[in-house]
Amino acid sequence: MQPIEITITPEQANKRVDLVLSETLPDTTRSAVQKWLQAGLICVGGKPLTKSGKLAAGTVLTVQIPDPEPLDVRPENLPLPIVYEDGDLLVVNKPKGMVVHPAPGNPDHTLVNALLYHCGDSLSGINGVLRPGIVHRLDKDTSGLLIVAKNDFSHQKLAAQIAEHSFSREYETVVYGHMREKSGTVETQIGRHPVDRKKMAVLASGGRRAVTHYRVLQEYRDFSHLRVRLETGRTHQIRVHMAYLGHPVAGDPVYGPRAVLTRLQGQCLHARYIGFTHPRTGAFLEFESELPEYFTAFLRSLGEAQG
Repeated sequence: MQPIEITITPEQANKRVDLVLSETLPDTTRSAVQKWLQAGLICVGGKPLTKSGKLAAGTVLTVQIPDPEPLDVRPENLPLPIVYEDGDLLVVNKPKGMVVHPAPGNPDHTLVNALLYHCGDSLSGINGVLRPGIVHRLDKDTSGLLIVAKNDFSHQKLAAQIAEHSFSREYETVVYGHMREKSGTVETQIGRHPVDRKKMAVLASGGRRAVTHYRVLQEYRDFSHLRVRLETGRTHQIRVHMAYLGHPVAGDPVYGPRAVLTRLQGQCLHARYIGFTHPRTGAFLEFESELPEYFTAFLRSLGEAQG
């Protein structure tokens, strides 16, 4: 178990502990937090909390996050498009449709299975058995560049860059309609959807700060092609922010319209560029991925660009 400290902010004051932690910690549900409470894993001032009561601003929670339950993750000889590799890290160009890490009900054919085959034991262990080497992730149907750490030193250094917003990530996407402004910034709080816990949502209070910058590259009759830069990296951030603006990502089955574009088989979203400081050498590395066929074919299908 790895203890972490979380200070209750004024915006989180008078909210239930299970709600605050589910909004603050990635991939954490309220039911999981309630189990942690029952197990005495959440403390204030060294004393375990016994129930999910409301706390005052400034209260410091010490949370012992349990290690992930191990799965029988087996190496698989799967295609692994490697853009760059050295003794500390890899940069992979993940194809659309590939899940990043195993989960119950989906234990194989993932990027992690492929990494275990390629790297053997040379992957960081900070995220446990379920996510060895995974510093950040992409959704199953988001294609593009992903960085993988080969050791804990690299993992910690890269994770720190993401937390400090010095790790550059840019995407390209196609969204419904035309943006009011040709470029702009969206800044909101993003957290778990208050009703559907499998979704994220823009929240009036609570959640975590999320900042997305966008620029229109081209407009078509019913769609726009955007370049998007993440300042923060919240779960589903681009998809949530575009839907919040009234221009959901084309093909998005979760945040888009009910009549989803099934021919895209998921959202039209590609991680085009990453830039970061090498954790050991200090050199700044940049990588760019060409748009994949599914993306360019969709653009061709939209007809002539406008303007």
